[in-house]
Amino acid sequence: MKRREFLITSVLGAAGLAAGRAASAFGLDLATRKILIAGGGFGTAFIRYMAELTGKPRPKLCYLPTASADGPAGIIAWFRNCAPLNVEPSVQESFIASTRQARSWEEVFLSVDGIVCSGGNTLNQQAIWKAQGIDAVLRQAWDRGIVLGGASAGSLCWFEEGTTDSRPTALTTVQGLGFIKGSHSPHYDAEPGRRPLYQKLIGSGQMKPGYACDNDAGIFFEDNTVTRVVATRAGAKVYHVSVVGGQVVERVMEPDMIR
Repeated sequence: MKRREFLITSVLGAAGLAAGRAASAFGLDLATRKILIAGGGFGTAFIRYMAELTGKPRPKLCYLPTASADGPAGIIAWFRNCAPLNVEPSVQESFIASTRQARSWEEVFLSVDGIVCSGGNTLNQQAIWKAQGIDAVLRQAWDRGIVLGGASAGSLCWFEEGTTDSRPTALTTVQGLGFIKGSHSPHYDAEPGRRPLYQKLIGSGQMKPGYACDNDAGIFFEDNTVTRVVATRAGAKVYHVSVVGGQVVERVMEPDMIR
């Protein structure tokens, strides 16, 4: 039984499976939904891994730098990181004008094999995506099996909620798209305030349990299941943070190294 058929059967029973098979008969692909995140640093190694996850010999990978306000430095770094790889890189800016944007969001994002979202301001990213309808198109892309991913704001955006530096003076919380259930904290080892705030919020019940990633460490999710934990730097780790017996528990998830 295929993975998605199993999930449908578990949730909806035999009727759900029949519906899923009927959808396949009409050409609706119930693909495994894939997201690859990193706490910080989505460089060539992570892009290479994403390319492998697409299953395509030369995948089309699109960079979506909304959180960085379409900053040119990030766009240049994207093409530089893709240069050693057998991929077809592109960029889709969010600060556009109708006179120079010939294709719809659907035509852009549903025609690629992977979408990498930039770091930056998650709060602004979410507001722009919702105003433009990009959030709904990203959901379609996820449902179609297009691999989604990114680091920092590009990792936080896929969860229900998490910690962010998107507002003045202090780290706060932000709501994401909710594709992945639970919460997330990026930059877990790189910014001193991240770990204590994340543990405090989860311990008090103000935030759902979830996953924290050091810079250069990340998680590959299939649907909402952790399939693999990876890193590009020795010592970089991933953690599942929850409450057990009234105490915050930080469980280390040792990663596989990728190059």
